[in-house]
Amino acid sequence: MAEHKRVPSRRRKVLRTAACAFVALVVLGTGAAVYAYVKLNGNIKSVDIDGRLGDARPPAATDGSFNVLVLGSDSRSGENGDLAGGDTGDTARSDTAMVVHVNQDHSRAQIVSIPRDTLVARPDCTGANGTAVPGAKRAMYNSAFETGGAACAVKTTEQLTGLRMDHYLQIDFAGFARVVDAIGGATVTTTVAIHDKDSGLDLPPGQHHLDGQQALAFVRTRHGVGDGSDLGRIELQKQMVKSLLRQAGGAGLFTDPVKLWSIGDTMTRSITTDSALGSVNALVGLFQELKGIGPDQLGMVTLPVQTAPGDPNRVVELQPQADQLWAALKADRELPQAVVSAQPENPAQAAPTASAAAPSTPGRAAEKATAQASAKAGATH
Repeated sequence: MAEHKRVPSRRRKVLRTAACAFVALVVLGTGAAVYAYVKLNGNIKSVDIDGRLGDARPPAATDGSFNVLVLGSDSRSGENGDLAGGDTGDTARSDTAMVVHVNQDHSRAQIVSIPRDTLVARPDCTGANGTAVPGAKRAMYNSAFETGGAACAVKTTEQLTGLRMDHYLQIDFAGFARVVDAIGGATVTTTVAIHDKDSGLDLPPGQHHLDGQQALAFVRTRHGVGDGSDLGRIELQKQMVKSLLRQAGGAGLFTDPVKLWSIGDTMTRSITTDSALGSVNALVGLFQELKGIGPDQLGMVTLPVQTAPGDPNRVVELQPQADQLWAALKADRELPQAVVSAQPENPAQAAPTASAAAPSTPGRAAEKATAQASAKAGATH
């Protein structure tokens, strides 16, 4: 008697189809994950800071806190030239410099902006091509990156601060603009009109949502705010950092795989790191550690400075406030109140003397801010 074949029921067919689809998705998903990992890893450029500097460095903290030197490069190579204009030849300088201190339980961070025109003692360095770069007793801070690359910038910063720079992150003009676009722009508020023909920024007072190129102009503008020095620009950069943190926190990165891929690809193509951060795993680990830090958990100040003796176009550290600031970070304490209270309230107030003098009574400080803002607004119309 012939054996009859059992006809699969409808339920069994559905289950079998679902199982096959699940296996296919797993295979495809694994393949996509492998591709993404290899692609993003290949995007990242890194520098062996530890190998170049050796052991002659400040000791690393043992309490869980750590420091990151973040530099914005003013390189005009490639698409940077189209965005930035001008010419720096074959070199690049650190247009923006921030020391980011993350506290021991990674719940808060303090950022200290270092004016690029600060005169410092630049140590002897070895350039990226292996050539010796002699030190200088009085050199602009941003010359370290220009003459000796990332390792020299780290070495100069460590000598200036007495702090170990545990990590290094660098981004250029084009990369910054791409990142801002990838997370959906940035919202900023200007208290004065800003018209800067060099950066191309033209904003009336008020709130503005900026795209990548506008955001780049905002953080680069100098002549449109304050006294035209780097200090006014730093105040704009502080606002931009907090805006980007706020925007990234509300962008739904972990619920939108397409957006997550886009931002990950953009970020990894836009940065240079130290070798310890030169992989997707390391960067994801860092971001996971820092994901609880938003604008409200972030303290930001500019290094206290004053006009350099004999050179009105340069600044030097203001003492003892500068040493107090670095000591607080080294001890993982809050920013000194004497430094925080002397920070300008808006870019129109930023000047070398703004950090040098504590604010007067609240009434006089408010009158001064209003007068400066009004004068600035009137001058730009």
